[in-house]
This record gives sequence, structure tokens and C-alpha cells, in this order.
Amino acid sequence: MKTWLTSGGIRIIRILSGRSNVFLVTNGTKNILVDTGLSIEWKLLRLRLNKLTVYHIDCLILTHSHFDHAGNAARIRKAFRTPVIIHGNEAHFLKSGTSPVPDGTVTYSKAIIKMLSGISSSIGKYRSCRHDILVESRYELGNFGIDAYILHTPGHTAGSVSIVINDEIAIVGDTMFGIFPGSVFPPFAEDPRQLINSWGQLLDTGCSLFLPSHGSANTRELVQKEYHKRR
Repeated sequence: MKTWLTSGGIRIIRILSGRSNVFLVTNGTKNILVDTGLSIEWKLLRLRLNKLTVYHIDCLILTHSHFDHAGNAARIRKAFRTPVIIHGNEAHFLKSGTSPVPDGTVTYSKAIIKMLSGISSSIGKYRSCRHDILVESRYELGNFGIDAYILHTPGHTAGSVSIVINDEIAIVGDTMFGIFPGSVFPPFAEDPRQLINSWGQLLDTGCSLFLPSHGSANTRELVQKEYHKRR
């Protein structure tokens, strides 16, 4: 499991990868889970948490409400009695267990959306989940024992959020991708202009590394290049 360490001693562990990344943020005593992966990955998620001897989770943060991020939210909430944190613009989707399809941003993803439009109006379904805490523009995580905060970074969806840790590393959900060489631009987004503005917000945090939900870490230099190219 890939691990990053901040100068403040906070470890960020990628406990699931593949279809969608799931991260554990921990200082050794306090644990924050970011996203939960697909519903079919529940057993693997529990196995990885057990391997890390994680028997309590102080909170679960959902970067947004899509099925590959919130698929196991209800199970985590029940199994660990964990409060679920999500942006206000995503809560109703979490409660219904379904999310609308974002628009395609490039030729192939636009074609996919066109195909799907005649089949389904949602991206996957999953077990519905109640939220415990709603966030808006910014939410400090000090009450959960971690030097970090949640930042509203809309664009992929209206309620997408990122988690900024020690002002060094940000977990950014689908606000960026780490799959395509030389690009961080997601293939799907509700509002591409707003998405690019969110990159600017993330650059303003001073973070040097950005961990997306799909693919590998993005450097500050790459994000800056993409931001200045597309804004």
C-alpha cells in the first residue's frame, strides 16, 4: 500500500486502488477515511483496514457521491459507528444511493455520455447512506485530531471536496485525474470552468502533491502547467 508522509507526521495510505483510490489519513491514533470504493470491494476494504490494525475510524469523508466513491459508505458508517461527512450539494444523492452522470469533457467521454443517455440517467447505484456532518466552503478537521481541512472544490460535481493535509498534500477526489500523461484534466465534469477555478484554489493552499481518486499523484508543477494552460 503506497504511503506518503507529511512533515507533521501524518501518514496518507492508499488502501485501495484500481477503479478508484481510497485513502486512510492517520497520525497513529486518529484515523480519517477518504472515500470507500465500489460496493463489490467491501471485503477487500475490510481486509486492508484489518491489515493496518485500523479498528476505529474517527470520520469518513466523501469527496463526492458517485458510486465508486460512496459505494461502501453505509457499511463503514454501520461497522465503525463513524460519522459521515459530505458537502451539502451531494447529501441528497448519498441518501438516494445514486448520482447523475456528469458531462464528458473530451471526445471519447462525450461519446460515452451520449450512449449512456439512452440507457440510464445515473452512474451506478449503491446502498443509500445518511450523512452526519454537512460542509460548505471549508471545514476544519482539528476536532478529529488531524491537522487538515476540507475545501470545497466544485467542477466535477457541484459538491466535490478536497482534503488539505498539513498544507503539503491534498486528496482531491475527481477534481484531478492521474491517468493521462501530462494532464490532470478529468474526462467527466459538470462544470469544466469551475473545475479549473478549483485547481487555482488548490494551488493557493501551497500543497506540493495532489492525490486523485483515479491514477497516480500529481506534482505541483504539473498542476500549475495545466492550470495556466486552461484557465
